[in-house]
Amino acid sequence: MTARLFETLTLDSLTLENRILIAPMCQYSARDGEATDWHTMHLGQLAMSGAGLLTLEATAISPEARITAWDLGLYNDGCERALARVLGAVREYAPIPVCIQIAHAGRKASSDAPWAGGKQIPPEHPYGWRTEAPSAVAHGEGEVPPHALSDADLKRVREEFVATAKRAVRLGIEAVELHAAHGYLLHQFLSPLANKRTDAYGGSLANRMRFPMEVYDAVRQVVPSGSPVWLRVSATDWVEEGWDLEETVELARVLKQAGSPVIHVSTGGVSPKQSIKLGPGYQVPYAERIKAETGLATIAVGLITEPRQAEDILAEGKADAISLARAMLYNPRWPWHAAAELGARVHAPKQYWRSQPHHLKDLFKDTSFGQR
Repeated sequence: MTARLFETLTLDSLTLENRILIAPMCQYSARDGEATDWHTMHLGQLAMSGAGLLTLEATAISPEARITAWDLGLYNDGCERALARVLGAVREYAPIPVCIQIAHAGRKASSDAPWAGGKQIPPEHPYGWRTEAPSAVAHGEGEVPPHALSDADLKRVREEFVATAKRAVRLGIEAVELHAAHGYLLHQFLSPLANKRTDAYGGSLANRMRFPMEVYDAVRQVVPSGSPVWLRVSATDWVEEGWDLEETVELARVLKQAGSPVIHVSTGGVSPKQSIKLGPGYQVPYAERIKAETGLATIAVGLITEPRQAEDILAEGKADAISLARAMLYNPRWPWHAAAELGARVHAPKQYWRSQPHHLKDLFKDTSFGQR
């Protein structure tokens, strides 16, 4: 019997070979939004992992949408050319489906790199700028408040999401994830902690969902039919009076009606006051509840590190796919080792076929080898 983790998963017309998804992981190594040789190295090793889907890191829709000045972007021809070069190199040797996470950091933009402390960089600094958000409410105490987006600004931001999606389609990217988690712009609209608007985009749950859903619908229209588009969400802010699971369930219902085949369920990020209860698989119950109440397929993430743990989550019907981030960085061959442990098989590059352990002669698919 095939392990659930290694069963195929179909999202719209895209069929994944297994249910191991590589989560988006920011590298803070782009130059003016353009992918570099680091991205070729980083994505290249992950693409050879045997996972079912490779998701690019949060990719900004404009220079102001970047978390840091070193974030990946896809907002001009230079960004598109640089990413085309990287994806061309990766695809030549590792034909894994690619998803892009399209993002706007909102009030959490203009930050320093995490290894430099990650603090807000003031607008007057060479690597800083004035941020924009639903409301003029700073993320942290003592930070420069963002510019509150006007109706004209909202139209511009929607168009920037669409323009980035069109570039992704030109690059042959097979799936699109819109970043509405971790305290970034679309999450800021959802959360009453960040959204203090009194117009049609603030106040009630329907109003707070309005802009993220407008962005979803606009992107869905320019991505070819059959190529899946979904949201990554934070199911709770981990703060009292913040965005919560009940509201996320309602958002999932609306997403399902809009044609999304799946939702990627994370938590937190919108407030420094969050109080997160960490533990193995600590976010899985949120994916489980959304799946149970809406029927929408879910992607689970969060301290899922062991193959048996991932398999049990799927086998027990708590989620439909597993998204791995830090575990993949630590062990870029995680899917190989999971297949070995669970009695499954994976594809591996032919250059690595000889690495198949002697006692696992059927681990790699479609192998043949001979030598004089």
